[in-house]
Amino acid sequence: MRFLIGIDDTDNLTSGGTGNLCRQLGAKLAELNLAEPIGITRHQLFLSPEIPFTSHNSSACIMVEIDIHKLEILASYCQEFLLTKSEPGSDVGLCLAQWDQVSTAVQTFGKQAKEKVLTQEEAISLAQQAGLHLEGLTGTKDGIIGALASVGLRKTENDGRFLWLPGLRDLEGVFTAQKLYQTATIDRIQDLEGRLVPENTKIQTSPWPRPVLLNGQAILLVEKTNDEAHEIGEKDYEYQIAPKSIIRQY
Repeated sequence: MRFLIGIDDTDNLTSGGTGNLCRQLGAKLAELNLAEPIGITRHQLFLSPEIPFTSHNSSACIMVEIDIHKLEILASYCQEFLLTKSEPGSDVGLCLAQWDQVSTAVQTFGKQAKEKVLTQEEAISLAQQAGLHLEGLTGTKDGIIGALASVGLRKTENDGRFLWLPGLRDLEGVFTAQKLYQTATIDRIQDLEGRLVPENTKIQTSPWPRPVLLNGQAILLVEKTNDEAHEIGEKDYEYQIAPKSIIRQY
């Protein structure tokens, strides 16, 4: 069964971010055979002086495959992990949702969380209507807003970028597009105009390979390198990862 774990606000000003903690949690779920992680996505939320956040106001969502009989154990483990690993001063929120339970209303909530200030009361009411597990674990518990939003945005299949996919963290250096498909769980490699890159194309993946989520696919965005550099022999690849300024728009 496909299942979503939404998490927000686990960090403070001196710690690593929520995405890093989600990667650790995903690894532990696999290690303990509680669930099989499929992907971890980062979702950008509304930036406003009215919203307290550490750096970028983003939340994260872990997608897993799980045996329905392990759901209670999974919930208990996620709670314990976040209570143990989250930083002092954090306002942790946790949302657990079966894929098919994430309603259109929850998806709309996620989209709204990118555009305006929402409240805990709105999040709690909506989660109850949809039958989702939503709870605040530390501090003010404001993280429940981002946790629910991340689940809704992941279900849209058209928001966020991947912090983790099987094989993604192994990418460093130059690969052909064909090798990238074989090494990481990437569905499509395309340029900034949406054109598919031929499989024999050489691509520099360092330092920041982050596929984006578009139409339900993990899509790696690339751009052509400077032709002049090729003429003088400085590069042995034709494409490079799209700049952070582009990827961060997703």
